[in-house]
Amino acid sequence: MSVPPLGPDSASAGSRPSQDTGLLELSPEEADALRAAHEADHFHDECGVFGIQAHDEAAHIAYLGLYALQHRGQESCGIVASNGREHTVHRAMGRVADTFSDKILARIEGRHAIGHVRYSTAGESHLRNAQPIYAKTDGGPVSIAHNGNLVNAVAIRQELEGRGAIFASSNDSEVILHLLARSREGTLEDRLIDALSRVKGAFSIVMLTDETLIAARDPNGFRPLSLGRLGSSWVVASETCALDLIGASFERDVEPGEVVVIRRGRLRSLRPFTRDVRETFCIFEYIYFARPDSNLLRQNVYAYRKELGRVLARETPANADMVVPVLDSGTPAALGFAQESGIPYETALIRNHYVQRSFIEPAQSIRDFRVKVKHNAIRGFLEGKRVALVDDSIIRGTTLVKIVAMLRSAGAREVHVRISSPPSVGPCHYGIDTPDQEELVAHRMSPEQIRDRLGADSLGYLSIEGLRETSRVQLKRGFCDACFSLDYPVPVNEEDGAPQLSLFRSLEDDLEP
Repeated sequence: MSVPPLGPDSASAGSRPSQDTGLLELSPEEADALRAAHEADHFHDECGVFGIQAHDEAAHIAYLGLYALQHRGQESCGIVASNGREHTVHRAMGRVADTFSDKILARIEGRHAIGHVRYSTAGESHLRNAQPIYAKTDGGPVSIAHNGNLVNAVAIRQELEGRGAIFASSNDSEVILHLLARSREGTLEDRLIDALSRVKGAFSIVMLTDETLIAARDPNGFRPLSLGRLGSSWVVASETCALDLIGASFERDVEPGEVVVIRRGRLRSLRPFTRDVRETFCIFEYIYFARPDSNLLRQNVYAYRKELGRVLARETPANADMVVPVLDSGTPAALGFAQESGIPYETALIRNHYVQRSFIEPAQSIRDFRVKVKHNAIRGFLEGKRVALVDDSIIRGTTLVKIVAMLRSAGAREVHVRISSPPSVGPCHYGIDTPDQEELVAHRMSPEQIRDRLGADSLGYLSIEGLRETSRVQLKRGFCDACFSLDYPVPVNEEDGAPQLSLFRSLEDDLEP
């Protein structure tokens, strides 16, 4: 559906200049809608996993690890701990800090634990789909936490249901558990390998048995998974920022196609999957998903984003008086753009960092949440200025329409939008929540049409060639850029794949320009 651009005055209805500060202050309703729209108008993180083996405070350490990974999923969370004989499970909808109290953590007994934070990439938004998933098998208790999406999950599920399997959830991760339970291999680790050999797509998995922690990545290596040490304990986490928080040292990444088995303080590395598969790490992990302080594939995320900004400045320079980021996703790229272009960097969009951010609910009702943050454009500072506005991506375009209009209403003479990634033209099938292709504005419109819709004076994207060359030099690994190129490394039959629950359900008019 084509939406006309906002005029310069449209976003300022209800706004008022602050007599004391000289800022253009948004009403609470406008601030709420703008922040909600900004959260909604991005690809959404998929999940985060964490595991620790042989630690006296395993559940507490897992809690801290999940807290550091909260940006990867805010719908539900869970921790499972093992005392060597049985598993104790606690899962809930909501964020980590709101879910786990000292009393609850005291009940999750055991020296081994895994945890999970989740956005729905497959399955309904419901507690029964929260992870880790747990089951008793003839080989003992098993709990699994999964980050990714399986493209053949529906076909396997239908096959298993035809043979009498009963599923307790609608997420694709339970397929792995059923395959493991039905495997005729002797050990649980071999059963997991047997199960994973049947699935296709993206998986970074941690599995807990009695006293064994197992980590595995798919042969393509779509999703990150890092190994660390905390004293004598081994730790597994989706991102290194979780290792930093608990004071663990980074050892290495779990390699694509590798299965790591940790028991009684010893680590064994198995490589049961074929290595003729091209490694295709998700490039959007670097562009937006991962925390800037994380290192993925030994490359710092913040430094990589700054480099994208430098390349963007060389490819699509802007005649501007200042470079302004869309907070906070555009900050590193904006810094790189400013350094390369020599244009001053300014945070001309201000928001209050001392007010707690509200829970982001992955459903249409996200629009109704009161976000405890105000956005302000510095009216006197922007008066008559030419602004280069930098963000990491344009998905639906709803947020930037409002921000461009807000800058103009604060006095900006020109607004030149620069995006540190190529146009997003395709959905992800490997564990990222994306809108339907028709909802992607770059799929429906040309850059000039998008510029007109945004109400910007110019619009420049990073080229796919610039992204690939930067990634080749910086990462020195293969990567997946299918959301920009439509080059899907694992063939997708949408009838067989697990449908990814969209956070981009049609939003009400208050989020639409």
